[in-house]
Amino acid sequence: MKVLAEAEANAAISVLHALGLGKGCSIGIDLKVLVRLVSEPQDVKEDLHSLLDSVEIIWSEAGLPLPDNFGWQIVSNVPMGQGLKSSSAISCAAIKALNIATWTGLNESEIIDLSVSSQRHAGCTVTGSMDDSWASISPGWKLVDPSQPAKYSILIEGEIKEDYCVFIILRGKRSNEINSQKFNDQLTIFERSLSSLSNGSVFHAMSANGMAVAAATDDDEALRICNNVIANGALSAAITGSGPAISVVCFKQDKALIEEVLSRTQYEIIESSFQESDLAEMIK
Repeated sequence: MKVLAEAEANAAISVLHALGLGKGCSIGIDLKVLVRLVSEPQDVKEDLHSLLDSVEIIWSEAGLPLPDNFGWQIVSNVPMGQGLKSSSAISCAAIKALNIATWTGLNESEIIDLSVSSQRHAGCTVTGSMDDSWASISPGWKLVDPSQPAKYSILIEGEIKEDYCVFIILRGKRSNEINSQKFNDQLTIFERSLSSLSNGSVFHAMSANGMAVAAATDDDEALRICNNVIANGALSAAITGSGPAISVVCFKQDKALIEEVLSRTQYEIIESSFQESDLAEMIK
C-alpha cells in the first residue's frame, strides 16, 4: 500500500456560535488531524458520520478528478463529537490531500467551500461550519458570514499575538439535541459577544458566547465551571461549539493555578495552545 498524499488540519474552539446571530467565529488550536490518501480501500473507524464518503461525492460533483483506486486513513488527537470542530478538520485535511494527489491547485477558499458542502451532505453540522473550516486551516480568528461563498465570507479578522495556555475540559460526547429557538432566545447575550469581538476583545466574546450557549442548551454545570475558573484568574472559559467540551484560556504565568482549579472538576483535561501562522513557526 502506498501513500498517495497526506495533509493536516487542526481543531478549533468557538468565539461566536453561528446559530446565535447567523455569523460565526472560531479559532484554531494545536490539536491535529492527519488524513492520508492511500492506494487501497480502508476501514476508517474514526469517520463516525461517513464524512469521507461525502467528501468524495462533493469532490466529484464539483467536476474534480479522483484517483482510480484509493482509500483513507485518519490519525488524530482531536476528541470527536465534543465541539472541537473535528468534522471540519477531517474534511479540510481530506480535501487538502485530494488537492495534492490530483494536482488540482485549489486555493484556501475553494477548500473551505468543499469542506462546508461535505459536512452539510454528511449531516454533521447545524450551521455549515464555515467559520470552523476557516479555523481548521488558517491561524487567527475570522468572523464569518456562512451565507456567502468562502471567498467573500470573512467580515473581520484578527490574530492572537501573545502566548497563552489553552485548556480543554472534556465532558463526554454530546447528548442534548440542539434547539435553534433556544439559541434565538439568547439573542442579547450573543449580541454582547459580537460587540466584544468587533472591538477586538476576543476572550470577552468567547466567554459571553459560552454563557449564551450554556443557557441555550440548559447546561448549568458549564456555567458553574466557567464562572469558577474565571474567578480564579482565567481570561476566558466557555463551552465550545454546541458542547459539551469547555475551553479555558489563561496567561502562561497562571498555568499552575488554573491547572489546580481544573483538577477539581474530575474531568479529563487537555492542554493546548493557539494555532500559529507558518511565518511565526519559521521565526522560531
